[in-house]
Amino acid sequence: MKKLCLLAVTLFAAFTAQAQDVVKFAPLDASPVDISYFPNKAVKFKKTDNPNPVVKVTYARPSAKGRTIFGDVVKFGEVWRVGANENTEIKFYKDVTIGGKKVPAGYYSLFVIPEKDKWTVIINKELDLWGGYAYDESKDVVRVSVPVKPVSTPIEALSIAFTTQGNVANLVIGWDKTTAELPITVK
Repeated sequence: MKKLCLLAVTLFAAFTAQAQDVVKFAPLDASPVDISYFPNKAVKFKKTDNPNPVVKVTYARPSAKGRTIFGDVVKFGEVWRVGANENTEIKFYKDVTIGGKKVPAGYYSLFVIPEKDKWTVIINKELDLWGGYAYDESKDVVRVSVPVKPVSTPIEALSIAFTTQGNVANLVIGWDKTTAELPITVK
């Protein structure tokens, strides 16, 4: 009986070890996913005095790695997913106004068409896309032209943050030697 129990335990352990070897986890991504919120500390601390989030941006953060980004890696005049891998997604927890147009609460994609002196920022209804390859202009909710600003210290990894001016949340996109701001009016 002892031999039979020992055999059963040994077989169970062998099958368990083999099952664990089947799972192959992906290595760390070269462009890690990050999230930016407006207000900036809306979900950092679970306290009642912190405001609820109004905007959430989920994006992958590629690095410059010594490359010229805008005009080379990210082509001028072409739709860019604002990041790497899957397209960047933006969630509005309540209705906002962008470029004078009301945008209902919900999930959207964020795209940009960069040029040397301005970007066309696009909020689009389509979700779960890989890059900008299947971008469909007919699903645009709003397009806004914003100026670009050079920065004196290059930004190694694509970064997205928010600044505030009254009831306007400026979504700031920065990478390499460039930043651009999209004003989002919050009521």
